[in-house]
Amino acid sequence: MTKHVHLLLALLLLPLLTIAQTKVAASEIIAKINRGEAVNYKNAEITGDLDLTKLQNMKLKKEKGDNNSTKEYTSTVTAPVTFENCTFNGSVLGYFNPDNGVKVVKSSNEVYNTNFEKDVRFINCTFEGDAAFKYSEFKGKVSFAGSRFQEEALFKYAKFKESADFSKAAFEDDANFKYVTFPAVANFKNAQFNEEANFKYAKFQKGADMQQAAFNGNADFKYTQFSESANMKGTSFKGSTDFKYTKLNNQSVTLSGLQARNK
Repeated sequence: MTKHVHLLLALLLLPLLTIAQTKVAASEIIAKINRGEAVNYKNAEITGDLDLTKLQNMKLKKEKGDNNSTKEYTSTVTAPVTFENCTFNGSVLGYFNPDNGVKVVKSSNEVYNTNFEKDVRFINCTFEGDAAFKYSEFKGKVSFAGSRFQEEALFKYAKFKESADFSKAAFEDDANFKYVTFPAVANFKNAQFNEEANFKYAKFQKGADMQQAAFNGNADFKYTQFSESANMKGTSFKGSTDFKYTKLNNQSVTLSGLQARNK
């Protein structure tokens, strides 16, 4: 009888053990990436900064010339990266500038960037620190669906070669997609922007799905170019908006004009 009770308790606790997050050091993940191995974690807490900008294959992309130019280094993640229901308690860095956020007497004029050759998936993840992918080039499919960014999500100048999925993502701080070109339909359906959403100069070459998205802070779409379609059915704007010089199929369009197309 006692044996049966213990077995029953073990079966009841099994789902809880499965759901509970196990701790994984960021250094362990970096080691896998340096070996060229695929990264696949589920229900894990990633401890420490996941700094992808100084991998073993880091190369000098641009040498520093005069005093005002910048020396650029590029690292490359060569295998697929998948995280599902994971929490990152440090920063996730695909971009790093040593001079950012610190007072310096003399600038280092150095920038570290990271490119990704395969698919990148962060599904239902929580980023407690910065998520920086400025200038990153994503050659495969990208998904941050259902993920929550507690600090700035920096994708400025990022290059997407295939689809980018940010559906149901929650941006608690600034979301910066300035100068980003989306070659496939950009999916921001049901996304929530609680601070500034910056899409200034962004290009949606195959359209954008922003159905039911909530823009609770400033929404900047100045100079943004939409091609084919911009689905904003049910999209809400509670903060200030800037759609000056916004275009749809090379024709000037206003926010009300975009919304009218989806009624």
